[in-house]
Amino acid sequence: MYAPADHLIHLLDEPLARDVDAQSLRALLARGVACRPPVSAAVYGVLLNDAGALSALGDAVHAPPYKAPPNAPVLYVKPRNTHVGHRARVMVLEGVPGIQVGGSLGIVIGRTASRVPADAALQFVAGYTIVADLSVPHESLYRPSVRFRARDGFCVIGPAVVASRHVPDPDALGIVIDVEGKPTFEAHTSTSIRGVGRLIAEVTEFMTLSCGDVLTLGVPHGAPLAPAGVDVRIAIADWPPLGFSTIAERSAP
Repeated sequence: MYAPADHLIHLLDEPLARDVDAQSLRALLARGVACRPPVSAAVYGVLLNDAGALSALGDAVHAPPYKAPPNAPVLYVKPRNTHVGHRARVMVLEGVPGIQVGGSLGIVIGRTASRVPADAALQFVAGYTIVADLSVPHESLYRPSVRFRARDGFCVIGPAVVASRHVPDPDALGIVIDVEGKPTFEAHTSTSIRGVGRLIAEVTEFMTLSCGDVLTLGVPHGAPLAPAGVDVRIAIADWPPLGFSTIAERSAP
């Protein structure tokens, strides 16, 4: 079983993660430290779990290729090459206007979860983290594109895992995204079609989640675009925020 006692952080220059209290965590981050992702298992993203995102499709959700709203979570994998930590630098491909910054609640699984009922699902959660689920802007929804969602560094995680005992209601958390030079973007986990318990229940109905896996609650509708050369900050509730920067990448000749 995986269960952080308090706040789990993995500094970039240290081989192992630390479990520290909130005050110590903030003191470490105030020094400007860079971090590895605080988790190292599989990360699964979820599409169309935000009421605004589904509503924005309008009548198109009833037309081919969709034909109907999804009756089960639409999942995709954020593979290992995408995983980076707090203060990472993420490249924006030349010719692309920017990266869509999906600030999402990361649900960290604490023990093997299979066919878990919704009313018991939170017992399988070790804690929560902030996930910057990044993508190149695109229109494909029901068939998530690896090319757009799985580029190097496109899943920034951290800076810490907050133990579940510190989060009494994960469905009542504010999300704030600040992209340098742009208006602040605000969202809330309460707009999710499937809350944390229901999402875990529906996912584990058809697949097993293992200890340490991360399931995101999904990207809020209207996620901002970050061009190259800016700093991005994502905060959930009063947790220490996750930060990263974008840099320009030249396309191959």
